[in-house]
Amino acid sequence: MRPRELTLRGLLLGAVITTAFTAANVYLGLKVGLTFASSIPAAVISMAVLSAVKDSSILENNIVQTVASAAGTLSAIIFVLPGLVIVGWWTGFPFWQAALVCVSGGVLGVLFTIPLRRALVTHSDLPYPEGVAAAEVLKVGSGTRGDAGTDAGEAREGLVAVVLGSVASAGLAIVAATRVVAAEVSGFFAIGGAGAASGYNVAFSLALLGAGHLVGLSVGLAMGTGLLIAWAAAVPILTWLQPAAAGVTLAAHASDIWRLQVRFIGAGTIGVAAIWTLAKLARPVIGGLVATLASSRGAHAASDDEHDRDLPASWIIALTIACVALAAMIAARFIAGTAIAGHTLALTMVAVPFIIIGGFVVAAICGYMAGLIGASNSPISGVGILSIVACASILVLVVSPTDANRPALIAYALFVTAIVFACATISNDNLQDLKTGQLVGAAPWRQQVALIVGVCAGALVIPPILNLLAHAYGFAGAANIGVVAANPLPAPQATLIAALAQGVVGGNLDWKMIGVGGIIGAVLVAIDEALGAAGRRRVPPLAVGIGIYLPMSATFAVVVGAVMSHWYSMRTNHAPAAAGSPAAEAAAERAKRAERLGVLVASGLIVGESLFGVVNAGMIVATSSDAPIALVPADFAPAPWLGVAAFAGLIIALYGWMLRRSGSSGAA
Repeated sequence: MRPRELTLRGLLLGAVITTAFTAANVYLGLKVGLTFASSIPAAVISMAVLSAVKDSSILENNIVQTVASAAGTLSAIIFVLPGLVIVGWWTGFPFWQAALVCVSGGVLGVLFTIPLRRALVTHSDLPYPEGVAAAEVLKVGSGTRGDAGTDAGEAREGLVAVVLGSVASAGLAIVAATRVVAAEVSGFFAIGGAGAASGYNVAFSLALLGAGHLVGLSVGLAMGTGLLIAWAAAVPILTWLQPAAAGVTLAAHASDIWRLQVRFIGAGTIGVAAIWTLAKLARPVIGGLVATLASSRGAHAASDDEHDRDLPASWIIALTIACVALAAMIAARFIAGTAIAGHTLALTMVAVPFIIIGGFVVAAICGYMAGLIGASNSPISGVGILSIVACASILVLVVSPTDANRPALIAYALFVTAIVFACATISNDNLQDLKTGQLVGAAPWRQQVALIVGVCAGALVIPPILNLLAHAYGFAGAANIGVVAANPLPAPQATLIAALAQGVVGGNLDWKMIGVGGIIGAVLVAIDEALGAAGRRRVPPLAVGIGIYLPMSATFAVVVGAVMSHWYSMRTNHAPAAAGSPAAEAAAERAKRAERLGVLVASGLIVGESLFGVVNAGMIVATSSDAPIALVPADFAPAPWLGVAAFAGLIIALYGWMLRRSGSSGAA
């Protein structure tokens, strides 16, 4: 008998967990420009709650994390939607307009990932770091309960590995929040005497180190290459070519060069690499769509194959039509009574195909990137940059900008892009969830239902939270009338995307940096294909673009984790004297055990820091303090050195434990 899977209590529990994760992600995204994937913490909470229920199962736990992760991921809409407040079109967030943007785009994101599932999950060797990690966490919980098909001893050891990683990363994050140890070290420096400058920003994040362990050496080195292109080449060259104005500090000048120019190089690189990836994926994606339609037509014959059955094609078509109609309706109502209301039909006719085509394209791009490096590290805002540039460029071809209609055109471009971006955010995470489901034996169609429920739950939570934060703190660059707090939330991505919309519609956008990034992307594609043809280790161009685009604080620890993962693998894989001998079998078993321990400890690293991120965000909002548990001042002198020591010490301790447990202590 098949275990319980898609249950009402699972859906409700996932919706409840959604509130906390969505609130945390919205606040942290507006504060620091980063969000975290909530699937693993949701799986941990689900196991803790459902462990009290006798007939719960690993499949039901998987449904809970699917709902919660979908809603938590949808919170990345804050990378676009606050732009409407920043440009002065909205003073707050109208509940139904904002919620329906999330629903229409989010559900389309679920539907667009259905034909991608076979191409990018079932028949793909993408690592899906967070999807694999979530599956391992669920298996450990299942094993400790004594479920069939799992070894209780291995499960207990795995649970110890998850807990150990969780305690280590949460402990470091807690101590960093007290400011006794630094969470990161940063600085800027001059190069030579001609005005060139660069900088560094190293975050001591064990969660990012765990992600690096999971993605592996090729992706890690590619991201490191992007990091060097950005900070060892682009920033020094551009600061040398454009000396700082009088009174501007070296740090401010280098930061502005990276933020306003180098990130656009990364966006251009990502764009070219993504287009190339899509071209290579075209055949398997189309094959996945055909297979989905075929399996639906033969539903009765395939009804016993729960592990490879998607939602029926009739549901997919009906829901797609409903979502597109909803998107067209809210887009048309958005410009009613504005200076461009006379062009409503033409603008709607442009918006609808852009949402359909653009939504499917970004679903494929984001799904692939999430499979490559994980949803937490996927540069979803880079897709937003490309989307707003494309959308605004199309709109100015339909309606010529004037002083009277320019604000309305800018706002409409942001609104339509927000719908596409909602589609991108969901597809960025959904394929991770489907990978988790594949590994634990879930039915894809049941997960797809849970994903839709998660989108609707998140859509109801996001607008009130955005309104609360907008009225309490405001956003950098906005009018912020009636705001309580003195320091507005930076909202870095929304500010950048709003500036792009204004630049394109205003006709004053500098395309040079995007073009430079495109050239770099083309060169990287050629190098990667040549390395692949020669049988050498490849350098994924998308990962290089990600390394250029993301801040160093978000990539350095990933590179370290990837290198440590490779070192650990080398130390635990010993060549036996003779293939097929007892020694060979023992070595293979040790290597398999070591690999499993590595995945579980890395999973724990992500879990611990993510859970504390939720708690800390709640404390920050409740106390209106950036450091609610700080024990020392921000300039506590020993903190950087203590941060380095704690980060390095925990890495040594964790990998030493894994080597001993896997029987490879002699290699250490």
